[in-house]
Amino acid sequence: MVNSVVKGYLVAYNAAQAVGWLVVLTRLGQSYVDTGDFNHAFVATGDLVRALQLAAFLEVLHGALGLVRSGTLTALMQWSGRTHVLLAVIAKLPEVQILPSVFITFLAWAVSEVIRYPQYALTSVGACPRWLLWLRYTAFIPLYPAGIYGEMNAMYNAVNSVKHKPLYTWLFGDILPFSYDKFLIGLLVIYPALFLVLYIHVFRQRRSKLSSKGAPRPRSSKGKGRRRD
Repeated sequence: MVNSVVKGYLVAYNAAQAVGWLVVLTRLGQSYVDTGDFNHAFVATGDLVRALQLAAFLEVLHGALGLVRSGTLTALMQWSGRTHVLLAVIAKLPEVQILPSVFITFLAWAVSEVIRYPQYALTSVGACPRWLLWLRYTAFIPLYPAGIYGEMNAMYNAVNSVKHKPLYTWLFGDILPFSYDKFLIGLLVIYPALFLVLYIHVFRQRRSKLSSKGAPRPRSSKGKGRRRD
């Protein structure tokens, strides 16, 4: 009974996220058609992207609570990186919101999630087709670097803005001995290394998942949930 409830919840959560990101993808396309440029991504999708990203913290809890077999630390790193760029940088700076890199970031995120969440939902019930598994562990190859480029470009362009518009002074300057613009510069320095660690991690997953042993199989009714990486 408990297993059925958990499985139903995971299917519903992943399906809702998939639908939400499909709406984001549709709005991004419509904004480009309507305006003819890539500068209106945040206006068209910002509120929905923020809601979906905040809801994605549940995935960290899923791993921590044992609902799925996944690395909690990896999930937290990915969620924290995206959330910082989205909420602390893009959402706070109108001059950053109109950058084409925001469109690139949201597009990379949306395409990735429109693939990832259906794969998770179907895997949880042992019904994921091989082609979707392949797509999940192949599409990230161009999408992940595109998303990282967009995130870094947003932070890079934010550095000069936050020098003249002090943000989060209750933390940066009052508690920490450096300003937020210095924090962004430091983050830009280490971002490529963090990206490489996570990128290699997903390539290892790809090798495992797409091997004959990694092919999707129906789970036993005794299982607690579905594998989530």
